[in-house]
Amino acid sequence: MTAHGPAPGRVAWLSVPACAVLAVPFLTLINETSWHDARLAYGDWQAIFTSLGLTSLSMLLMIGLGLPLAYWLARSGSIWKRGVQCMVLVALLTPPLAMGILLVSAFGPYGSLGEGLARLGIALSNNVGAFVLAQVYGGLAYFVLSATSAFEGVPRTLEEAARSLGCTGWETFCRVTLPSARRALATGLAIAWGRVIGEFGIVMVFAYFPQGIPVKLFVNLQNDGVDAVYALVWLLLLVTLPFPLWCLSKFANNTRY
Repeated sequence: MTAHGPAPGRVAWLSVPACAVLAVPFLTLINETSWHDARLAYGDWQAIFTSLGLTSLSMLLMIGLGLPLAYWLARSGSIWKRGVQCMVLVALLTPPLAMGILLVSAFGPYGSLGEGLARLGIALSNNVGAFVLAQVYGGLAYFVLSATSAFEGVPRTLEEAARSLGCTGWETFCRVTLPSARRALATGLAIAWGRVIGEFGIVMVFAYFPQGIPVKLFVNLQNDGVDAVYALVWLLLLVTLPFPLWCLSKFANNTRY
């Protein structure tokens, strides 16, 4: 006997309230934007280039740091695994403003690590390095959790078969594990990109300069009011959405085992 779920038509009607809730802010943005006199404020273009360039660098660092940890969490039976998982969750759940304060305490000029770095001529406060570090802390935990789920979804029998055919561990990871997990990894990258490029709380506290789009939006809002920031909001959406949409569209229907 085959169990049947709710009729698709009924589910469609039940989904309308959620769709309406999600659509309201964007419909409001379209309605409230003064298209005839929309313009950018001084420094907005620099904020756009800052966000795009440094977010791309932050994403590369997150991938390099996050993939090995995610794979270890997905495959390890170590007694340390539970503790590491808790650490990742704590980083994920810590409010951004609190994380920014913690980074200042650790890496700032008077912080425990900051003083040691200063002796080496390295400063991490209100500069490019601080900006990238703030973004990495803002998105790394999201990416690690997504990538861990992606690797857990890859059948171990595929990896065992590859090894039995003579593949090394690295070859198995590159030729079997990564391709098999690509859809979920693409979803993780899409979420991490949106989270990182829009990071405000950590960056505001730890790396006010150089100003990316979120901080510049806040500055413009304080100086000129909400009507003056709609143009930059549109550009934030334009630089944020293409990469996640490309990831999801490229890999959503292209998963094979």
